[in-house]
Amino acid sequence: MRCPYCSAPDSKVVNSRPSDDGASIRRRRECLNCTRRFTTYERAQLEPLMVVKRSGPREAFNPDKLLRGLTLASEKRPVDPAALRAFAYSFEDEVQAAEIPATEIGRRAMTFLRPLDDVAYIRFASVYRDFDSLERFIEEIRGLKDRDDAGPTDPTREP
Repeated sequence: MRCPYCSAPDSKVVNSRPSDDGASIRRRRECLNCTRRFTTYERAQLEPLMVVKRSGPREAFNPDKLLRGLTLASEKRPVDPAALRAFAYSFEDEVQAAEIPATEIGRRAMTFLRPLDDVAYIRFASVYRDFDSLERFIEEIRGLKDRDDAGPTDPTREP
């Protein structure tokens, strides 16, 4: 494992323990060159989850890409970054299929963000649903308020 600080090729494992309910191993490492410490995560990867993009091509699911979108949507909002990270990195484990449409990832992310923070939800929705006008944006906000006024939502209904 290369050191992220000095790029030295060797490091030693200082501590190792299960993480994420045993789905991965968290390792604390120390660079043999600069002696700085860093953390790595190791997890089994059987077959990558393939994402079917809107335009047709397929690519391997990247939890960092999902986390980046969630983080941008919740920037400067009272959303726990650990919750975002847990959702993004456990997403692949929860999907039971070999492929998933990108639209389904977006829908699940919106369902996740909705109870956490309305502003983060709207920010994510504005990119995911590709609002093309101010009216469409306002309509989504009104729909959000209507769902709040109506009480608990049906979990099978798209947000």
